[in-house]
Amino acid sequence: MTIAARTVAADAPLLSVRALTKRYGPRIGCADVTFDLWPGEVMGIVGESGSGKSTLLSCLAGHLAPDAGSVVFDTRQGPRDTVTMAEPERRMLGRTDWAFVHQNPRDGLRMGVSAGGNVGERLMAVGARHYGRIRHAAEDWLGRVEIDPARIDDRPRQFSGGMQQRLQIARNLVTGPRLVFMDEPTGGLDVSVQARLLDLLRGLVREMGLSAIIVTHDLAVVRLLADRLMVMKDGRVVEQGLTDQVLDDPQHGYTQLLVSSVLQV
Repeated sequence: MTIAARTVAADAPLLSVRALTKRYGPRIGCADVTFDLWPGEVMGIVGESGSGKSTLLSCLAGHLAPDAGSVVFDTRQGPRDTVTMAEPERRMLGRTDWAFVHQNPRDGLRMGVSAGGNVGERLMAVGARHYGRIRHAAEDWLGRVEIDPARIDDRPRQFSGGMQQRLQIARNLVTGPRLVFMDEPTGGLDVSVQARLLDLLRGLVREMGLSAIIVTHDLAVVRLLADRLMVMKDGRVVEQGLTDQVLDDPQHGYTQLLVSSVLQV
């Protein structure tokens, strides 16, 4: 489905961000960021190190409190500003409709708990109690992320880096979230492992109709996964639009440098 078709089909954006700003003293983390994310849409955020993309993602996901602006999410009870939402409500959102995939899978997994336990914990957090069903769901999701279900009782530290990242994805997606935040999901992985992970992510995003916001320094990642692209420099958005349009015909000088690989991102 094209973005235009999605926009017509959806009554309202899933996420509506207005004038989001975060400062660290005199330094700008991100400033005046405004955009809408529609149901089923994937947005990529790119920029060199220090451009503000990770700060922005942390503010969107509720990990950092912004200094100004709003992040309105279309919850099951209607649109709510997650910036002013009570902390227990925001935590519940993070266990149900939101998911966060960390660059380092060790930040998103419990390394001392089995693979099945890592997946099952998120189900239990939303009320699942039947052990047999939880284990069956964990086995199913291990298979979906290309991990042998026979390894359900192995701990993540026994897995390779690529397997740990796939396990983190399974842990996040098992509850069927509506919005997934991804921070450099292929960072630190070998090229061949990256390609396999990207192929897996693309299939899951399409199959589940996920909305996602992906921060990355790798333009190939957004080319493959993102419908729309936002380019950041010094905490501000300098260009945004359809991914192919931005990458094939960049208008801003900074984007042109990124695309031509003059800048080391």
